[in-house]
This record gives sequence, C-alpha cells and structure tokens, in this order.
Amino acid sequence: MRVKGGTVTRRRHKKILKRAEGYYGAKSRLFRKANEQVMKSLHYAFRDRRQRKRDFRRLWITRISAACRLHGIRYHEFIHALSERGIQINRKQLSEMAIRDPEAFKMLVDAVRPSA
Repeated sequence: MRVKGGTVTRRRHKKILKRAEGYYGAKSRLFRKANEQVMKSLHYAFRDRRQRKRDFRRLWITRISAACRLHGIRYHEFIHALSERGIQINRKQLSEMAIRDPEAFKMLVDAVRPSA
C-alpha cells in the first residue's frame, strides 16, 4: 500500500501561502510562485539586517561630518581628536547630539579643537 502525502503537502503549502499574503498577483496565490518569492524574501531579509547596520553608520557619519564642517573642523580630524583625548562616544550618539543639541556638540568640538 502506498503512502499518500496529501495532508502533509497541504500543510506545507498553506504555511508558504500564509507567508506570501499581500504579494502581488500569482505570488500570493500559486504555491510554486509563492514559494519562490518567500525564499527570495527571506534571503533579502537576512541580507538587509546586516545592510541596515551599514546604512545607519553611513547616515551618522554624514550627519556628524556636516555638523563638523559648520564648526570649521573636518570629520576625520574630529574623530581622531576624540580618540586622542579618550572621549568615548559612539557615532549614533554624536549624530543625535549634532541634531538635537547643537550647543553641546559645539562644546565637544571646542574641547577637542587643537589650540592654535
């Protein structure tokens, strides 16, 4: 007697189609197309969780750089001076400070600016 996999297959298909809800056209209705898209979507999600960290770091650096230019210092000089003075503050916090509290950021720039 052969074993039929109807219930197992149906459960597997339903699980994939549930994940594909909201996709456009056949990708949300037909198992094969839905499965292809779900696998691709999971791949994108895995990749972009790492990409997001890079994107945010680039954004923070851009913001800090712009704020530094307003105060007449270049980004790499500012970061180098911070590390030389032993001031440990991450780029996310520096970026927030530059946007929300420009006075404090200016004080930080003045604190690390080389005395001339």
